[in-house]
Amino acid sequence: MNYSFHPAAEAEFLESVGYYESKVPGLGGALIEEFEALANLVGESPQAWQVELQPDIRRAPLHRFPLSIVYRKGLTAFRF
Repeated sequence: MNYSFHPAAEAEFLESVGYYESKVPGLGGALIEEFEALANLVGESPQAWQVELQPDIRRAPLHRFPLSIVYRKGLTAFRF
């Protein structure tokens, strides 16, 4: 799946990876893996999550981390 980050969302994502990695070695990598798995699901079934804000902005929460992928077709962002 192809996706891109808004620059601010990319900075948040990288900061989150660094934070979790600093707490427990390997946890930053686990965040990346979970994010990529969820991003693939979003890419395969973007309509699976409810619209949270018009027009068609959706949020897919990660399970292990208190973070979400916020997206709409053609636009993906990562945020708390």
